[in-house]
Amino acid sequence: MKRRKFIKAASLTSVGLAVGGSLMSCNEAVSKESKEQNEEAIADLKGLPLVVATWHVKAATAKAMEILQTGGNALDAVEQGCRVEEADKKNQTVGKGGLPDRDGKVTLDASIMDKHGNCGSVVYLQNITHAVSVARKVMEDTPHVMLAGEGAKQFALSKGFEPEDLLTEASKKAWEKWKVEAQYKPIINIENHDTIGLLALDKNGDISGACTTSGLAYKLGGRVGDSAIIGSGLFIDNDIGGCVATGLGEEVIKTVGSFLVVELMRQGRSPQQACEEAIHRIVKKPNSNFMDFQVGYIAINKKGESGCYSIHQWFSMTKFQDGVNAQIQSDYFNKS
Repeated sequence: MKRRKFIKAASLTSVGLAVGGSLMSCNEAVSKESKEQNEEAIADLKGLPLVVATWHVKAATAKAMEILQTGGNALDAVEQGCRVEEADKKNQTVGKGGLPDRDGKVTLDASIMDKHGNCGSVVYLQNITHAVSVARKVMEDTPHVMLAGEGAKQFALSKGFEPEDLLTEASKKAWEKWKVEAQYKPIINIENHDTIGLLALDKNGDISGACTTSGLAYKLGGRVGDSAIIGSGLFIDNDIGGCVATGLGEEVIKTVGSFLVVELMRQGRSPQQACEEAIHRIVKKPNSNFMDFQVGYIAINKKGESGCYSIHQWFSMTKFQDGVNAQIQSDYFNKS
């Protein structure tokens, strides 16, 4: 019995070694083929580097492109591009000067994601201008993905960020005017709920993305939209592409929009086709009231192609590629 068991075990081991050896050879071949295909894909890329952003933000895309052209990577580019808009007091959708919630507090949401799938975000952050940079610190310096409220603020202060009052006189006056009637309703394409999102593809063919916002103006205290939720407001897969969303965050969250766009590209859709399908998923939902809100997507893929699409007219994308920094009007669903 012992001998028979030994022979059986030895036979199985031999088969196992043979099969294992074959599998190892197969895996090595697949690995080599994948590496060669990736190298060929990078070699075939045209128009690198590439930067795209939601809305008309040429200063932001110019800064991001400057980073890419002076040796920086895609992650550096999207962070620095977002910081331009966060510091602009005239932009009432992000950072300093953002429109407050209904209690007069400016609260910020932001996220960032790199080529490895690492990500960080902050929600309900107050008194810190550069929320996107705090999100990057969360990604790089903590084991977490998201920090919220006072915890996010204290973390930012511990990292050397300076506290400041983000409510400018212009935003304060707008809030006081709103309080007279206090109508709580998003207005299509009016800057009371728009996100600044950036995607970059660097010369190495690597993709990163970031988005930052002060959220829906005059929102309920504590409200968080899609911008800081990985997969909804932002998603990157370095093998496929990236997407960011803008508009009414609640509707983006319901379809996990940015993840959806990237997965559609994985299935073979172009960035444009993927953005269109993601919008269709929103407007075709039962009882959708899409006539009352706007959502827009922008996306890029590994080939350096880009796309954008929205529910209503007048959404736009800023694209910096081949030396041209241009605003592109998006196609849209509602043509009635």
